[in-house]
Amino acid sequence: MKRLIIIFLLAIILTSTAFAQIDLQPVATVHLTRSEPITVRQMRAQVETLVWQNIVGTQGRVPTAADITREVQNVNLEGRRQILDVMINERLTLQAAERDRITVTDNELNQLINEFRAQIAREIGRQPTEDEFALEIRNRTGLEMPAFREQIRRQAITERYLVHRKEALFNSITMPTDAEVLREYNISRSEFVQPETIRFDMIQVPFTDDASRTRARQLADQLSREIGTDPARFDAVSLRAHVPNSGFMAGDFGFLPLNAQAVQAAGDEFIDVAFNLRQGEVSRVITGAQSFFIIKITQNHAMRNLGIDDVILDNRGVFTVRQVITEALLERRQREVIAQATQELVMELRSEGTVNINENNLRNW
Repeated sequence: MKRLIIIFLLAIILTSTAFAQIDLQPVATVHLTRSEPITVRQMRAQVETLVWQNIVGTQGRVPTAADITREVQNVNLEGRRQILDVMINERLTLQAAERDRITVTDNELNQLINEFRAQIAREIGRQPTEDEFALEIRNRTGLEMPAFREQIRRQAITERYLVHRKEALFNSITMPTDAEVLREYNISRSEFVQPETIRFDMIQVPFTDDASRTRARQLADQLSREIGTDPARFDAVSLRAHVPNSGFMAGDFGFLPLNAQAVQAAGDEFIDVAFNLRQGEVSRVITGAQSFFIIKITQNHAMRNLGIDDVILDNRGVFTVRQVITEALLERRQREVIAQATQELVMELRSEGTVNINENNLRNW
């Protein structure tokens, strides 16, 4: 029996060692300034990350381990080739950037990371803690913070080197003329419609489970009785949200257009109540998925077609149709230039360096 156990354990060790050796085998070797392998393990990790982000982006949920395993297995040989090509191009670009002393400082990297932190803060209405930020990054990207920082660093260096190497091409980008903007507006004027839109202040009482839901409902009902239908009382109660441990949040929510996205995000009850109120009116308690709400309408805007210099009602800022079209045309030109610059740079770097692909490891990874 003891001998059988030893043989069994030895078989496990040998199998594990074999898998580890396969993981360390190169799928490709890249050389511009130095020889750099892309291992089976690195490529599999890249595929898993892309699969994770695709599930989050298309299904709006955090994938399970089973999801990742299934979808990775579904990536065919052509898909692997495309992913490997991107990895090869990045390695060549990073080696070229290192050679030409193009870098990103820690301060610059921190600024880029803080842009993601600010985005999450806008979504949750406050600054996230370090643990909350790390969890959000992992849920959205599938990466732990060190790997996420490294990904952002590599992307930033790649983008900076692209602009450095193709500076003349990027400098050729010009702003759209008034005639071009007007032509685009005339072509797509039917798309510029402002749906019925409201702006409102909101008192929000959040909950997380059944017990906290009961307490939140009691607090929401208490606040609603105190406010009644008086907008001045609504404002007075809202100020108490800043008191520590108030149990609720309050503030200007901004604009909410009446469209399918709003209904999906806010829910039928919220939309039905909100869009049947007039300016200055206060709602009853509205039940949401994880909060109770009381709102006060501050603006009502009827649906209308927008002229080229009309202001679009949007929470991201104040801008006109003309500005939106101008920015869209400029962004289109920038994308075209980025695509051209990237294609040219890749061809140049591949001609400067060497790339060897191990077909067997790519097929049998």
